[in-house]
Parts: sequence; C-alpha cells; structure tokens
Amino acid sequence: RTRYATKQPLALETAIVSFAPRDCGKTTPTVDLVAAVHIADRSYYEELNRLFTKYDAVLYELVAPEGTRIPKGGGSGSTHPVSVVQDSMTRVLDLEFQLRCIDYTKANLVHADLTPQQFSAAMRDRGDSFWTILGRVLGQAMAEQKDYSMADARLLMALFNKNRSMALKRVLADDFLDMERSIQAIEGPKGSAIIADRNKAALKVLRKQIDAGKPRIAVFYGAGHMAHFQNHLRDEFGLAPISTRWVTAWKLQTPVPGKPAVKK
Repeated sequence: RTRYATKQPLALETAIVSFAPRDCGKTTPTVDLVAAVHIADRSYYEELNRLFTKYDAVLYELVAPEGTRIPKGGGSGSTHPVSVVQDSMTRVLDLEFQLRCIDYTKANLVHADLTPQQFSAAMRDRGDSFWTILGRVLGQAMAEQKDYSMADARLLMALFNKNRSMALKRVLADDFLDMERSIQAIEGPKGSAIIADRNKAALKVLRKQIDAGKPRIAVFYGAGHMAHFQNHLRDEFGLAPISTRWVTAWKLQTPVPGKPAVKK
C-alpha cells in the first residue's frame, strides 16, 4: 500500500500477515506471509534481516538450481534481462536490490521455488510464453480503458524534477495499487507458471518444514504471490490470519534538514 498524509505520499509499505491454526487447541505452526519488494530502501532489507532471525525457517523465492546458496552481497552481477532492468532501476530510483541486501547465508533461510528446468517445463506445459502473458496484461488494460496519457505526463514531469529519484518513486508507488489486477491478468483463468506453479513448489516446502516440526515459519515472496498463498493457507493448512503489520519499503518524503523523518 501507499501511505498518505492528506494528499502527500509518505511511504510505500509491504505487509507481513501472520497466520495461526483455526483449531483453538493448537498454537503451532504459525506462518507469516512476508510480502517482498525486489528493489527498496536499504533500511527495508535491514529490518527484514532482523525479523528473519526470529523464525525457525524463512522460505524464499528464486528460480535457481537446487542447492543454490546466494552469497552475501548477491555475488557477481547477472546478465539476465530482468536482472539488468532491476539493476538499472536501483540506480535511477536510488534504491537497493533485494539479492544484494538480504542475508541468504543464514541457516534458517530455505529455498522454496522451481529450478530453471522445472520453470521452463511448467511454462511449456501451460502454453505460456512472454508474449502470451504480455497479451493478457494488455488485454486487461484495454478492457479497463485505462488512460495512460496522464501517467505518461506524470512520468515525464518526474524525469525533469530536480529530485528525480524521489519524484519517480512517487509516480511508481501509485502503480503498485493496480498490482492485484495485473496479477489476475497474468494468472488467467487457469493459473500460470509465474504464480501458481511456483507457489505450488513453495507450499510443498512449507509442508515439509511443518512436518519437520518447525513452529514458526515465514514465506518471503513477491507481493503479487500473496493472495494465492493466503487461499492455500486457509484451505489446505487450516490457518487463519490473526494480525497484519506494515514495513516501509520506500520512503516517499523528502527529508527536511533538522527534522526527524516520519516514523511508523
């Protein structure tokens, strides 16, 4: 969500939703859905690193071979187009990249995603491709008759703002409010490899961690995955949401010298 003070954006925030057994006779396992933003303020990732020490297992997303362990700092840069775009955005928006800031070397962090081969097979089995997914998103936008001229104007103005990174972040933060509709378009009526199949892999790992007796677990995945996870926690794991807390991912207020920043 984007938090406002009247019409002034203060922060882009992500949710941590805690789930506990619906059966009143049980106190464990508890599962927290930790929604991730892949580029954010360094303070956001530092806060998550502190929070993750409190869990017995933190399940994380990464399409990578089994046994992959991300070194501190993220290792050498990737030439994958998505990684290149994300790396460019961190510089333009004055933000940090998730893989460089989260400490994946901790023993309680557990890989819970598809391998590249499994992901390719899932895409192939569903008849998915970059172009079919793009077509769904564009079709949804056309059906809603969204007016992109205003967004283009705001983006152009932000590019020429004297504090360009802050202005761009404010424009992009508003677009996060449309994330749920965009994810629904990507999923389509039968689901997708990007969301449904990767979530299925994560839920298998979650079941293994629960069966192993881990009492407190976090699922650290992109925010767009969370609605799907929530349904499965309710229907398959007998869990219900009990609380929500918000963590600031992007500060959207220009610091004033001598004045403390707005805190949650």
